[in-house]
Amino acid sequence: MRHLALSLLLAAAAGPAAAEQDLLLGADMSSPAMTEAEMSRADIAAMIKAADGKPVDLHDKALSGLDLSGMNLRGANLRTARLNKANLRGADLSGANLEQAWFLKADLSGAKLADAKMFGITARDADFRGADLSRSVPIGDFKGANMSGATLVDLKGGADIKNQSMGLMRAVFTSVNLAGANLRGANLGRSRLEYANLKDADLTDVVLMGSDLSGANLTGATVAGADFKNVDVGGARLIDLKGQREARDWAERVNADRAVTQASN
Repeated sequence: MRHLALSLLLAAAAGPAAAEQDLLLGADMSSPAMTEAEMSRADIAAMIKAADGKPVDLHDKALSGLDLSGMNLRGANLRTARLNKANLRGADLSGANLEQAWFLKADLSGAKLADAKMFGITARDADFRGADLSRSVPIGDFKGANMSGATLVDLKGGADIKNQSMGLMRAVFTSVNLAGANLRGANLGRSRLEYANLKDADLTDVVLMGSDLSGANLTGATVAGADFKNVDVGGARLIDLKGQREARDWAERVNADRAVTQASN
């Protein structure tokens, strides 16, 4: 179970179809390991109390469906844990290790995830509305997640081309709702943002170089200082952008002729 999220991400690098196929064949999403919890909220609360301020170790635990809302899981080790459909609303996961963990359809609205490690995470259709993911490393699959109004300042989701022995590891934000999100200074180089909703988002100084923004909605977004070199904008809505003149390498966009630049009547 612990290597499934990583294999899914590798498949995502090969292409959307491969990732979907691997998700269906690689894991039984209806199995107890993916849908049930081996501990209760009271058990975890007792662990937190016994830890006396130190991070708790919950790695590889089955925690799906639990109500962990408002809990202090700061710095917790949740590596390879399963938290599908878990309620983590308002929880403090700052600096937590969430590598290769499962958060399918989990509720993390208003949660604190600053500095969290998310290499290989699978968080499809999760709710991150209003959450703080500042300086986190979301190298994983967030397809269909809701991050509207979230804070993603200095996010580190770009592909590291110097360390690609395992394939192109990057943030997958396909069809993610980032409306009104604050992404100032984030690194999303070579990431996947196809059909993402970036309406009114703050993309000031964001690194987008080589990313896929095809079909994305950037209506009203602030793009001053954002790097658009080799960014695929085919079918993207680039309407009423703020700070466009200050955007970097604007002329180096890919499929710029296919972008939508005027609102239809």
